[in-house]
Amino acid sequence: MTGGITSPGAGWRQADGGPATQRTGKKRRRGGGRGRGEVAMVDDVEFTSYYGRQIVKTPVWKSPDVPLYLFLGGAAGSSSILAAIADLTDRPKLTRVSRYTAGVGAILSVVALVHDLGRPERFLHMLRVLKPTSPLSVGTYILSPFSAAAGATAAVELLGWFPRLKRFGGVVSAIFGGPLATYTGVLLANTAVPSWHAAYKQLPYVFGASGMAAGGGISMIFVPVDEAGPARKMAVAGAAIELAVVHKVENDHGIVSEPFHEGRPGKLMQAAKTCTAAGAGLTVVAGRTRLGAIASGTLLAAGSLLTRFGVFEAGIASTKDPKYVVIPQRERLAAGTNEHASTITR
Repeated sequence: MTGGITSPGAGWRQADGGPATQRTGKKRRRGGGRGRGEVAMVDDVEFTSYYGRQIVKTPVWKSPDVPLYLFLGGAAGSSSILAAIADLTDRPKLTRVSRYTAGVGAILSVVALVHDLGRPERFLHMLRVLKPTSPLSVGTYILSPFSAAAGATAAVELLGWFPRLKRFGGVVSAIFGGPLATYTGVLLANTAVPSWHAAYKQLPYVFGASGMAAGGGISMIFVPVDEAGPARKMAVAGAAIELAVVHKVENDHGIVSEPFHEGRPGKLMQAAKTCTAAGAGLTVVAGRTRLGAIASGTLLAAGSLLTRFGVFEAGIASTKDPKYVVIPQRERLAAGTNEHASTITR
């Protein structure tokens, strides 16, 4: 490595390996002082880590499996809640479409998760123990009953059997729908990935709201506009919350927010915000027309999908540059030192 690292664990080095000061013929004073006529010349520096290696390991989760799992789970969870609301308010077409969306989304999300795990038995092994302190373990016990209830409800809805069982299954899936749509945000934030961990307060709200936008948008595509009122309201509310909280994720966490603005993750996040905002606006303006409902619903679903991919890839990018680990640590250390000093002074 050109210039090398001056000491193990050094975080900064000179870009060209040259001296930090340039002398003009005067000797340095003993004790580190600078002689008369000596000019400080600090070269540009670049951040690096010990031997230039990553500090945090990149998650082994695969793309598109995990982003698709995040999207499908959010859309399915919110759709199950929408189906329960539609059933209580006597909207049979909206109830049917929302139940189908929840059932299909639940099954496909399990497929995506199992494909990422590599072997189906790994998912079954996750059910052997419930660990309340692990979001992944708790999430497994949310996904399993939800998928069973939503899948069964969609099946009996399609076949027209057991109307009472159909309603019971819809209620059970709706109970687990909210936790399913939000627990994935807790799961990502509970890792050591810098850009995910820094946004631990916002990610559950981002994913929950994004799931609302997706579930409402998908229902708007297939449901007649006279029954799609609850879907429109859910979609617009979810889109508004998502845009507001995503803004905080992208701007409130200092240097670890950079990956949300740069490279491929930045493009995905920008596309997601554009689709979500356009879909919400079009829903308000033209959501009560058939063509407007289809267009706005498609934009909202696309925005939700792009949000998942953008958040996922921003987190992966943040593990590959050590500055996203070390600089926040130094800032926290400095803040703690200053707070301790002010407490002693008081």
